[in-house]
Amino acid sequence: MADVSESIEVAASPLEVYAQVSELSRMAEWSPECTGVRWSTGGVPGVGSRFIGLNRSGMVRWFTQGEVLEAVPGERFSFRIAFGAVPIALWTYEFAATGSGCTVTESWTDRRPAAMRAVFGRMFGDRVRINRYGIHKTLGNLKASLESVS
Repeated sequence: MADVSESIEVAASPLEVYAQVSELSRMAEWSPECTGVRWSTGGVPGVGSRFIGLNRSGMVRWFTQGEVLEAVPGERFSFRIAFGAVPIALWTYEFAATGSGCTVTESWTDRRPAAMRAVFGRMFGDRVRINRYGIHKTLGNLKASLESVS
């Protein structure tokens, strides 16, 4: 079960929204924390594709490794994040058609070991609170971006 999940209605088809979200190199346009994504396996967002995520929060910068786990156009896109051999998170996007476009749901599941959660929580703050804010901003920015071209 996800630790944080939020949905938003977007005036675009599930396939259009999926195409934008699955092109992870665009995530830096919407996310308040992601500053870039570089594909390690040719830039194809399919199952097994790998990437490096570049992130920033205040003065702190870090990178992570990601792997696409699900890539079902117009329905679901998910990827896992790790730092070396340490699991960090699972991110999932789900798309459901509505009468005027689609609902996009972004979910985050914390996969960090308990000790890492405790240490990093003291050092960098409450990741649930931070990611709740980040998901809200990301979805709002995604909506604005998609609807500005419609």
